[in-house]
Amino acid sequence: MTAPLPAHPAGISYLGIVDIVLMFAFLFGAVVALVWVARRIIRGRPIRPKDDWANPKTDTDNASAFMAASMQGVIEKLRAQEKELARLHVMAQERAQESERMTEEVTRNMPTGLLLVNATGAISSTNAAAEQALGLRPVRYRSYKEILGDDSGLSQMLTACLREGKTFQRSEVEHLTAQGEVRRLGVTISPIYRHARLALRRSLNDPPAAPERTVSGALCLMSDLTELTALQKQIRWKENLAALGEMSAGIAHEFKNALATISGYAQMIRSEAKPGEIRDSSEKILEQTRALTHVVTEFLRFAKPLEIVYETVAMDALVERVADELQESVPECEVAREGKFLELPGDEALLRQALVNLTRNAAEAARGAGKHPRVTISGTMEDLGGRKWQRICVADNGPGIPERDLPKIFLPFYTTKSEGTGLGLAVVQKVALQHGGSIEARNRASGGAEFLLWLPLRQEPSPSLFPSQAARI
Repeated sequence: MTAPLPAHPAGISYLGIVDIVLMFAFLFGAVVALVWVARRIIRGRPIRPKDDWANPKTDTDNASAFMAASMQGVIEKLRAQEKELARLHVMAQERAQESERMTEEVTRNMPTGLLLVNATGAISSTNAAAEQALGLRPVRYRSYKEILGDDSGLSQMLTACLREGKTFQRSEVEHLTAQGEVRRLGVTISPIYRHARLALRRSLNDPPAAPERTVSGALCLMSDLTELTALQKQIRWKENLAALGEMSAGIAHEFKNALATISGYAQMIRSEAKPGEIRDSSEKILEQTRALTHVVTEFLRFAKPLEIVYETVAMDALVERVADELQESVPECEVAREGKFLELPGDEALLRQALVNLTRNAAEAARGAGKHPRVTISGTMEDLGGRKWQRICVADNGPGIPERDLPKIFLPFYTTKSEGTGLGLAVVQKVALQHGGSIEARNRASGGAEFLLWLPLRQEPSPSLFPSQAARI
């Protein structure tokens, strides 16, 4: 059995269309023949002057040829139109493919991270910037809850967008990578709607139905703000130090003068009084004034702007000298030095002060642990972000730093010691920042704490970003 011919979209088969065309061609030829006969009759000419109806019909043959030619012209025109439609279809497909390729190239090369999540929670599209910001690869075709975790801030925002259609503009959220690095992300999340068909109106008096929208996905744009946040924090810290120095320098000098006066009178009382209660009281006054004078002196040293005299500092010799001084002052503490220490530009006196503060704090913490105290000073050279850094690690085997104190130990006057001033670590941070570096503290997995001092091996005129958390792990 012969297969039926395909049908026209309007319900008519292509064979029916050919029949209609042939019928119109036949009618057209018949009309032309009738017009020709009528014209011959009107002009008084015999239809066939030489031949009768039984003889060969030359005019009829001409009419048949005309009809065949007309029909052939219609067919050729239809074929030409079919070819043109096929050409336009190919061109449309090529334009669509080119547009798709261009969209993929733009998405792949854009500096902003992009995540496209469908209604089921699967990531249907992403780019390299998003994978780099999240520290995950690959993430396409995986559930965002699987790779981000149900409790992460970004996961909760995507869930709110998909379920409630919420939009988040220029929000900031912390993201914990698989390597344990905390990153600050700036995100903009918006829902993707699918418009349903409008419901039919029952009567003309009914108001038109509002279009129904359902959330079919979520679009997330993200940027890694970790380094920018760190730079802003560094600038704010320097501004706070400058403001603190201007405000407190005069007050500290007044305190120092008053303490000098109190100390002078106490010494006079002690020299003139006989042994007894008055002399003991004068001794206590002198002890307290000396302690307060030390605090004020340390505060002035911290508050005043540092005048850095850059020179080439041999860190190996400087660290050795600091380690020897610590060993002499705390004989019961074992001091070890290891690693590589390079030459770098800086102020030797300020760098020595920072190392002395770090090593003394480490020795005091190790002595309070009730076991043999040990302090280790190690150095490494790191190549991060196109710059070379000297990393100095001062570690101890003490009890470590309580988690609640870690964010505050570099604040001025914050101390956990009964006799501490709370300025030692603040001075270390100030010296590190003035040299374009940074300082951080963390607890060791094996016990104790360690302080990481980062110093650039080459000074740059523009403000630099200190190494990211990823580089420090």
